[in-house]
Amino acid sequence: MRFGILAARHPLIHVPARTISARLLYWTRVPLPRQMEIKLTEEEDVLCNLLNQCTRTMKEAEGIETSCRIAGGWVRDKLLGSQCNDIDIALENMMGVSFAERFVEYCRTTQHIPVKNVAKIESNPDQSKHLETARTTVLGIELDFVNLRSEEYAENSRIPTQVQFGTPLQDAIRRDITINTLFFNVHSREVEDHTGKGLDDLRSGTIRTPLPPRETFTDDPLRVIRCIRFASRFGFSMVSELQEAARDNAIQEALRVKISRERVGEELDKMMGGRNPLLSIDLIHSLSLYSSVYYIPDNMGTKLSGSPAAPDSALRAAMILHALTSPTIATTSLSGVTFPSLPAVHPLLLSELSSSTSPLRRLYLAAALTPYSGLTYTQTKGKIRPAVEAVIREGLKLGAQHHYLDGIPALFSGAEIVQKGVSDWEGGRIDKPERAWMGVLMREKNVHNPVSGSHWASSVLFALVQELVALWKDGAGSIDVEAASLRVEAYNRLAARIEELGLPGAVDAKSVLDGREVVKVLGASNPGPWTGHVLARVVEWQLEHPEGTKEECEAWLRAEQAAGNVTVNTSASKRAKDVAAEAKTKKAKR
Repeated sequence: MRFGILAARHPLIHVPARTISARLLYWTRVPLPRQMEIKLTEEEDVLCNLLNQCTRTMKEAEGIETSCRIAGGWVRDKLLGSQCNDIDIALENMMGVSFAERFVEYCRTTQHIPVKNVAKIESNPDQSKHLETARTTVLGIELDFVNLRSEEYAENSRIPTQVQFGTPLQDAIRRDITINTLFFNVHSREVEDHTGKGLDDLRSGTIRTPLPPRETFTDDPLRVIRCIRFASRFGFSMVSELQEAARDNAIQEALRVKISRERVGEELDKMMGGRNPLLSIDLIHSLSLYSSVYYIPDNMGTKLSGSPAAPDSALRAAMILHALTSPTIATTSLSGVTFPSLPAVHPLLLSELSSSTSPLRRLYLAAALTPYSGLTYTQTKGKIRPAVEAVIREGLKLGAQHHYLDGIPALFSGAEIVQKGVSDWEGGRIDKPERAWMGVLMREKNVHNPVSGSHWASSVLFALVQELVALWKDGAGSIDVEAASLRVEAYNRLAARIEELGLPGAVDAKSVLDGREVVKVLGASNPGPWTGHVLARVVEWQLEHPEGTKEECEAWLRAEQAAGNVTVNTSASKRAKDVAAEAKTKKAKR
């Protein structure tokens, strides 16, 4: 079903229209449909009818008058020809919970439609969440109900002194950007553009705030990050006034200390998994926002071993990653820096980028954290950990999703292992037969580990990115292309040799003998720390003898034991058991 667009009914809000043009060929806008219109799915049409009928029933039965408008992202995405399964309902002169409870009851008792119970989400002004929200699900669509609001702020405060029912215009101008201020009136089935700018900015590809940007950002500093996310998602350009406000020191300080790190991390996660993570990283850099986004709160007590490198290295790493993974996308320069012209990498190194473990979003976030490479911090128990872990866990509050917290520190640790490995292989400094040596390198836990989402191909690719970043000297407008090309060719030779030796299929192969079988073959009484060392030797034998059988491996292991090359240290096993038993006794006494 298609519905039209209603022109603005209110005087236009004056915001200067000068924009910054796109600088890059890679900065491409999402294609616009030939005609911007709302096309409802069958479920959406039923939902709109339910909302309309419910408001009529409330008026007739209780004398309560309200109206429902679908707000924000759903309207924007629909006009751009995309689908959206999350719908925000803005209510006139009524709180979200009060309406949602009546709507759920109406659907169940009158229409006999199953609906989830209403969940109430409290407002939290300290974290810039000023509206109480009611949430439910009907027809497979998640609904959030909020009231249209008007807010008043005290001087030098971002917490409203008064939040009250507002008109659609008052609500629209308090939103983040104009393309998110559009409403779809479920009763008239028309799009409403109360600021008079939303539809035009959607057509022209412009990111601007409904009010002067400093006022909008002061109300909620996270909106700076949201502007970046939408600009990168749609390939839209920010107006210059918005960029100037985003660089304001007071706004950046508010983003650091007044916005929860969870909200910043959530926005960044969406950017890394979005349409153009490189553009996100570039905008954060060009707006001087790096230290506000990748920020470890002072109250966490995390002391780093040194200061992070210049933010330029984050952009350079992301540019190199983009050049290696998207060589067919033509590019020129970015933030005044010339894109590196590099040889294509071996296809094997790109083989995992489309896997379900989200390696590309993880690689881009890791590239953005390059300034923290090599730095550490000490935990309260004295354990030394990589600084990138603290940024991810404390600065962005990102956990195991997409293997950020476990996978990204592994990428940096694995990069050091791979870089040394490539250098040793080039110099002939290998201490095992080549197939076994390469297989062991690929199976290092920080290089390849399904538990942390690490894959050897992505780890080798990231090691190359970090090695190329080191060739891009501070102050240089571009990388040393000749030196960089030689390093790409070295990694390509390594990948080609891995392929020739048939190693990709061996990296996840299980040991031909397990621990119990090793204990039995060697005639030991118990397993112990020695068992792991022997199993590692077994894996090396497997890699060296890809056609070898279990029986042949057992014979080899016995021969190694007879030659004194394998030692069974049962006394260490006994000591370990005694220590464990003593610890268990002490714990029981406590």
